[in-house]
Amino acid sequence: MSRPVTLFTGQWADLPAEKLLPKVKEMGFDGVELACWGDHFDVQAALNDPDYIPARWELLKKNDLGCYSISSHLVGQAICDPIDERHQAILPEHVWGDGDPEGVRQRAAQEMIDTAKALRKFLDAGKEYMSGRTPGNGKAVVNGFTGSSIWHALYAFPPTSQEYLQAGFDDFAKRFGPILDAFDAEDVYFGLEVHPTEIAFDIASAARAIEAVGGHKRFGFNYDPSHMGYQGVDYVKFIREFGDRIHHAHMKDGWWGHGNGDVGVFGGHTDFGDARRYWDFRSVGRGDINFEEVIVALNDVGYSGPLSIEWEDGRMDRFHGAAESCAYTRSIDFPVNKAAFDAAFDKSNQ
Repeated sequence: MSRPVTLFTGQWADLPAEKLLPKVKEMGFDGVELACWGDHFDVQAALNDPDYIPARWELLKKNDLGCYSISSHLVGQAICDPIDERHQAILPEHVWGDGDPEGVRQRAAQEMIDTAKALRKFLDAGKEYMSGRTPGNGKAVVNGFTGSSIWHALYAFPPTSQEYLQAGFDDFAKRFGPILDAFDAEDVYFGLEVHPTEIAFDIASAARAIEAVGGHKRFGFNYDPSHMGYQGVDYVKFIREFGDRIHHAHMKDGWWGHGNGDVGVFGGHTDFGDARRYWDFRSVGRGDINFEEVIVALNDVGYSGPLSIEWEDGRMDRFHGAAESCAYTRSIDFPVNKAAFDAAFDKSNQ
């Protein structure tokens, strides 16, 4: 059986779930990866309001949709970041609080722990309903970001020592160690979306992040090729390097190397959609990511979880784009072969 195709709702948080989910079904999806912002998944309500989780599942059932994971990118960003006014715009009020940077980071860490608890409670409540659907990889996953205390040192100038950079990985480990232990207690995995501005943004930094947390079994990745391709990172090799830590997968396309020469990989402080850009995001199947090789590699490492469309394309209507992305993803996904293709030639098998 092919993997479920889901929609990550983060870019649709302007629409309440009650209005969005019927449209998700109309576009052809099997389910959703619910974002922990907008009104799609409220962590504190899930933990404290006895009616909230049953109501979420009733809404999913009404639209014949499953849910295999939730995502806490915005709160995750504040755990390791230097905090500034941009974070206030993306954080819940109870996490921002008085805006004191260390207080924000600590409250964000607690919110991430609460997110794992909320997901466990949510999935346990929906177990009977989900048992009749494609099981995926069977993992409970919170996807998200980590932030980074050393992203600003990316270019290594002023001259930056490895000791300085290691201190950033140590800070990440100090802050995420207790979070990962709490995830372990709930039998939940954390899937970092490897991404610029995070502690891991390519293969080398991903390996270093794993080392920093002592290879913690709950730390892994929400695989997304779009953030690696334009950097020049081998996004298929990433799958083969970290196959046992890929807990979830985004299908998101990128387009690079086509600008007019005004803007490079760092973006030139331009907006997405600016025609001068060296790279941008595209609707799935319309960019430069080789999704055929992505699917082959995911099969090779035994990934059986959802293929979640994270749709971003500043030039296209999002409902059109998400529907075509869903159809495209279904067209290239395929179940794994259960026998050698040339077994029929062996007389012992006849």
